[in-house]
Amino acid sequence: MTTGEPQLDWTSIGDQLDAYGCAIIDLLTPDECAAQIALFEAESLFRKHVIMQQHGYGQGQYKYFADPLPARIVELRTTLYPGLAAIANRWNETLKTDVQFPETHAQFLERCHRAGQLKPTPLLLRYESDDFNCLHQDVYGEHVFPLQVAILLDRPGVDFDGGEFVLTEQREPDQVRAEVVPLQQGQGVIFPVRERPVPNDSGFKRVLMRHGVSRLRTGRRHTLGVIFHDAA
Repeated sequence: MTTGEPQLDWTSIGDQLDAYGCAIIDLLTPDECAAQIALFEAESLFRKHVIMQQHGYGQGQYKYFADPLPARIVELRTTLYPGLAAIANRWNETLKTDVQFPETHAQFLERCHRAGQLKPTPLLLRYESDDFNCLHQDVYGEHVFPLQVAILLDRPGVDFDGGEFVLTEQREPDQVRAEVVPLQQGQGVIFPVRERPVPNDSGFKRVLMRHGVSRLRTGRRHTLGVIFHDAA
């Protein structure tokens, strides 16, 4: 995060993730949001452009950044990772998963790259009227960092209406809990990539998570997705 930004309260963030499966944090200023939105038109910055309806993903479009990533995205990945890694390691211990994450994002990327996961995964998404994103998981290879961040770049109620971030949790085969996350411009939501621990009578159980975006009613909505593992 940029110089002068307050330190994040990782204890509170961990408590929210434990209780609700997500946590909201303030990340970008309005000027930074505008700068990120402007990048969408700079084709040379991206390695892949996806039209969602062509693949059954929903309706809208997104672009994966190419290396070298913009400096602000590198900074977000680098500074958010250590706090998230501590939560991820605690969750893996709770779930008795024999995977631990290193202290720095650079060390984790080395792990990805040794396994052939070389493609950067941060992305910009654009939704317009009636666009939506189907529920999904962002898993791109063997090595998956279990938490990610989606940052809202536009002003709800001003630049767009609708388009809420939605998180679902598969608690039982026929029981799904939904969480609708009310983001403001510049806020990010931290959420699980594919699973999290939830208490039960015998300790903890592993529940599957998916995320998406509800239908945009009017306007245009941009999101910056910060994913910490690279893709194969």
